[in-house]
Amino acid sequence: MNKTLDQKSNKLVDELVNSALAETKEITGPKGPDQQLQASYQDMLKRTGDVRGRPLFYPYLGSGRGRGPYIRLSDGSVKLDLINGIGIHILGHSHPEITKASVRGALSDSVMQGNLQPNQEYLDLSEKLLSIASRKSRLSHVWFATCGTMANENALKMCRQKMKGARKVIAMQNAFAGRSTMMAEITDNPAFKQGLPEYNEILRVPFASAYSLSACGESCKNGCKSEKESKQALELMQRYVSEHPNDIGAFTFEPMQGEGGFKIACKKYLTPLLEFCKSKGIPVWADEVQTFCRTGNFFAYETIGFGEYVDVCTVAKTLQTGATLYTKEMNPQPGLIAGTFSGSSASLAAGLEVLRILDEEGYMGPSGKIQKIHTQFVEGLTQLSQTTCKGLLSEIGGLGLMIAATPLDGSKEKVNEFLQVLFKNGLIAFSAGKSPLRIRFLLPAVLEANDIKEAMKIIEKSLHEIANKK
Repeated sequence: MNKTLDQKSNKLVDELVNSALAETKEITGPKGPDQQLQASYQDMLKRTGDVRGRPLFYPYLGSGRGRGPYIRLSDGSVKLDLINGIGIHILGHSHPEITKASVRGALSDSVMQGNLQPNQEYLDLSEKLLSIASRKSRLSHVWFATCGTMANENALKMCRQKMKGARKVIAMQNAFAGRSTMMAEITDNPAFKQGLPEYNEILRVPFASAYSLSACGESCKNGCKSEKESKQALELMQRYVSEHPNDIGAFTFEPMQGEGGFKIACKKYLTPLLEFCKSKGIPVWADEVQTFCRTGNFFAYETIGFGEYVDVCTVAKTLQTGATLYTKEMNPQPGLIAGTFSGSSASLAAGLEVLRILDEEGYMGPSGKIQKIHTQFVEGLTQLSQTTCKGLLSEIGGLGLMIAATPLDGSKEKVNEFLQVLFKNGLIAFSAGKSPLRIRFLLPAVLEANDIKEAMKIIEKSLHEIANKK
């Protein structure tokens, strides 16, 4: 009886979703707004700014409908979305299978699942995530939270408990860890913590400066820049441990810095630091909230090759919820981590479907779809920088779906102007880093060659629009 009901339910879900998404077939590329909707759209934008206390960065209110890399806004315009909610929609907009999984999850008993009373979606996603994580690491447990910030908070609590209440955290310059009070402390950007007190618990070491692994990867010769940078960071780390004996709770880093400008820590840079932490018993916490699923493998520790050192790893965004993964040795005592919510039933079901698609449909690995997109997109930007946009685009690099470049002079004024012109012309991107400020892309894994050509046309047009402005 239950099986029959499930079959009927699935059939109804399929029919409902297919009907709802039928109209998205007409979304084939960027288009301008519907002039008849402009008055009502501008009113909605103003009201949104009023309730937030500040306007939106972009005049963006989605319609709830898109197709792959394209999103239709409520003014009828269509944009090529190459930032995806800062990394949420890795398989683009209105993906049929993910939408169906979300609807099935929404029909579950609970709107929001908790760590005290989870449903089967919680178990299924936990097992799938751990089966992937454990392929190239010692990670064996997972705890869900509602976002990357809370996943990071749980990671820090685990590390500090393991280290018997040690307060200090060794973190990177230009790091970003989230928006809670403590994660803002780990974050190295004064603009993100104006008016907040300093707790003096963070000890910083310099991050690597490479924009791509090809610049500082396994092929590096002895004495490469990353090795020199690693030596400087290691000397600082050694000094901190000497100055604060028994008070270092963790070493945390993003393998590729998001807000920090898409700089990458290669294995030659990381290994001496990780070996030192291992020798001193300092927990290694890899913050993969943004790199998860994007570097050509599920985890950047697979791509770069440092999984054996990881004690705690945090992910979110692509997963549709937040998660802290940890080894058996880091398993916290009961009561330390909890929380009412672990995620909505719809988000847990959608996250599982995202992992299934990426794992089973040829996205990962050196010959996977993600690497092909990376190669085509970087080649497109490089060609622009060497031909029609020479002098207007530089420092192109990244990993997998995370690609960045420095446009124009890299100043905040020019880059923000460039972003707004891109948006007007039909493409959504965002910025990262400082001095220079860079343009960053979190590409959807469903980009096709024609979409990339469209992106290059818009980028070229927008750069010239600003460069030729009097």
